[in-house]
Amino acid sequence: MTAILLALASAAAYGVSDFFGGVLSKRHSAWTIAFWGQVGALVAAGLLALWIGGRPAPVDLLWAAVAGVGSALGTAFLYRGLASGRMSVVAPISAVVSASVPIVVGVATGERPAPLTWVGIAVGLAAIWLVARAPDPSGARAAGTAASVRDGALAGAGFGAYFAAIGQVRDEAGLWPNAASMAVAVVVLLAIVLAVRAPLGLPPRSAGLALIPGVLGALALTLFLLATQQGLLTVVAVIASLYPAATVILAALVLHERIHRSQAIGLAACAAAVALVAVA
Repeated sequence: MTAILLALASAAAYGVSDFFGGVLSKRHSAWTIAFWGQVGALVAAGLLALWIGGRPAPVDLLWAAVAGVGSALGTAFLYRGLASGRMSVVAPISAVVSASVPIVVGVATGERPAPLTWVGIAVGLAAIWLVARAPDPSGARAAGTAASVRDGALAGAGFGAYFAAIGQVRDEAGLWPNAASMAVAVVVLLAIVLAVRAPLGLPPRSAGLALIPGVLGALALTLFLLATQQGLLTVVAVIASLYPAATVILAALVLHERIHRSQAIGLAACAAAVALVAVA
């Protein structure tokens, strides 16, 4: 139960982080917001690591480096997809793929969830798709779909790689691998920003606000790491990947965006998935 609660808290923090990041990206370059958010994540993760401590081995730092590259590439492809593609395609594909990769890795490394847990995982994957998917207001069908599918899949693979890699870190390592992964992600995102020639600087007020999604993201990743130390990666990854629910609810409450019927069904399915996993 502790692992499920930590994973739910991680999902909530992820969802709030994505909401703030999405709002800021409407005013500034998405690449720039992603970079400064990652800087905020590094600072927060470093402070948490100093507070909690730990004894990471070289293998833990190696997994952290893999996780950092995955996180950075996932963010880059997600922002590119949302900026130039169809959100109704990019968002659900990235969310489902990011949950699926750790499931495959968990099973491959010997995890064997109970039958009822598998039912909850299946319901959770369907819930993620329904919540993240919104009707395409433009009515466009073929145009841009292939690129959106590609970016969504690559983003999901990047985030899934983060989940799977950080889940291999030993308990004794504490939170230092999490901070190390954020440092790697900052370097990778800086290289991407320079490569696409996006502006690196922001006005002081906007720069401060841009740190907030990163701090929330670091909190989410910390909670995810702690959850993997308490439960199965296959379960924790799916629960944490329910984060689109928090983003959708915030958008409805703050921006007064409409919750579509399929999203409402998805929100109900989220609750059912958590209940199934909890009682298994």
